[in-house]
Formats: sequence, C-alpha cells, structure tokens
Amino acid sequence: MINIGQYQTLTILRETDPGLFLGDGEKEQNEILLPHKYKPETYEIGDKIEVFVYLDNEERPIATTLEPYVTLNEFAYLQCSDVTKYGAFMDWGLEKQLFVPFKEQARPMTAGNWYIIYLYLDEKTDRLVGSSKTNCFVDNSTVTVEKYEKVDILVTHLTEKGANVIVNGKHHGLIYIDDIFEDIRTGDRLKAYVKKVREDNKIDIVLQAPGYRSIEPNANYILDELKAAGGFLPLHDKSDPETIKNELGLSKKSFKKAIGSLYKDKQIVIKSDGIELV
Repeated sequence: MINIGQYQTLTILRETDPGLFLGDGEKEQNEILLPHKYKPETYEIGDKIEVFVYLDNEERPIATTLEPYVTLNEFAYLQCSDVTKYGAFMDWGLEKQLFVPFKEQARPMTAGNWYIIYLYLDEKTDRLVGSSKTNCFVDNSTVTVEKYEKVDILVTHLTEKGANVIVNGKHHGLIYIDDIFEDIRTGDRLKAYVKKVREDNKIDIVLQAPGYRSIEPNANYILDELKAAGGFLPLHDKSDPETIKNELGLSKKSFKKAIGSLYKDKQIVIKSDGIELV
C-alpha cells in the first residue's frame, strides 16, 4: 500500500519518459511515479529506493527524494510563504507548498512569519493539510510519560508563565519560567525530562534531569568550568541565584547539589569567596 505523507521503500519497476515507476510489491501492485529530476544517479530495475509520497499540483500521488520538514501526523515549525484568498501556503521543503485553510489557522497568518504546524490527511478530500490549531492534536486525557522520563519536546510559544511545549508529539507540557536557565525559542526541538505529572494530567517539564539524577552531569559540567577557569570559580553556596544562573545556566538549588557532591567526593574545596579544584 502506498501511503500519502510518509516515507516508503518502494521497488523500481520500469523507466519511462516522465520518470521511474515504483511499486509497493503487493499482490495487486500499486504504482507511483518518481520524476526524472529525483531519480538516483545510478540504479537498476528491481532496486529498492526510499521516497516520500505526496500529491502534486494536480492532486495526483507522486514520489520524491526531497526531504520534507514534516511528515504525516507530526508537528514542525514552518514559514508562511504566501497568503491568498483560499488560505496560507507554507514552505515545507517540497516543490508544492503545504496548504493551511483559514479555518485551520489559530490566528490569521502573514507571509514571512513562522508557525507551529501539524500535518494531517483530510479524510474528505484525501489531501495533506496543515493546521496551526495545535491544541486540537495534543491530548493529555491519557498520559503516556512518567516522572523523570527523558522526552522529546517542541517549544510552541513562550509566556510570562514559561515555555509551552509539545511532549513526544502527543501531549501538552509546560516548562515554568523558574526552571528555564538557557535561551530557548519557539520552534526549538530539545531533549528534556518530566518533572511531574499532576493529578489533572498536566505535565511539568524541565531541561535538566530532575532531582538526584541531575547531580552527576551538573557536577561534571562544573568540573569542566573549573578547569577552563584555571581551577577557581568565584561562586559558592551563598552566591546570588541570578549570578549563578548567568554564569553557569544552573539554578542555585542544582548548583548547591552539584558542588555538595563534588565536595563530598573531595574534588573541590568550598571557600568563602568561591570553589576551587583540589
């Protein structure tokens, strides 16, 4: 079966004037055209080839070796190329741009601006369509992550409260402003950790492994910073939290845990004016 909006490995069946015809190997062979401009430099009939399948300008299924910025049922941060009386069109890395109808725009789109987009298949038209109404495609009714789990996040927007994120492409999460110690922006894809799953299924996310799990990597990070600074840093357990955040990108709590671990292992000395390598 040839599926729209997905990567597939197909077999080269024959070569024609328009390009290579590929098949899916099913009993009733389904075929699709790979235009000549996308064919590999060397190939033989019967070779396997990985392609992405979408609809061309005449709404016919077609294969390409170009790599789209988003595939079916996924989120991506895309730039709006044009807005017409029909809707908006997004650059998603392919010749034919991705259509976002007005009804699928969380707010009116403007050419040149960037938006978080979800790619889905319209069941009525069998066309690939984009939507910036991302909340319609995330669900926290059944949470599939747990405390301390490492997850993939996509930053959707920043507020005074913190950074709203999509967790593992499925759930909505939030990084509270007090837990942000680095520069993050809308569209960033990052590795993060589940700090807490609340009773109402809201998910708190942090960028560093929470609790004791973050002590070792933070301790190693501080050791590297100490070595780079010649063995001494003018920071200690009484330092101002903002100073620690600006210098190391760590919360004071994480910093104290890390230097406590280093002190216990006799790797540093904590002085009145800073920390020093032993």
